[in-house]
Amino acid sequence: MDENNRLRDVFDAIADPTRRRLIRLLAESSELPLHELTAQFEMGRTAVSKHLTILKEAGLVADRKVGRETRFRLNAAPLKQVEDWVGFYRSYWNDNMARLGRLLEEEDE
Repeated sequence: MDENNRLRDVFDAIADPTRRRLIRLLAESSELPLHELTAQFEMGRTAVSKHLTILKEAGLVADRKVGRETRFRLNAAPLKQVEDWVGFYRSYWNDNMARLGRLLEEEDE
């Protein structure tokens, strides 16, 4: 699924703490089967699968069948949207803090 055909917004997908934890787990290893992911949570396989589906719809997770097992891996490229959004506000706050610093220096003089 390419960026133009995503079914779900990346921000919506990462809004849930369980999905952020799944992303972290997948980032820490190259690929994990569903049963290993499920073992990391106090919820059933179906609930974890639903979270993984949301991440897949946002393009953040890919899966593949290996025999009867489904293995998942992270596709971090869509997180660039989040980085860009946060970067804009980082720049905004840096600029505002620099202005505040200059103002405070002028008041001290």
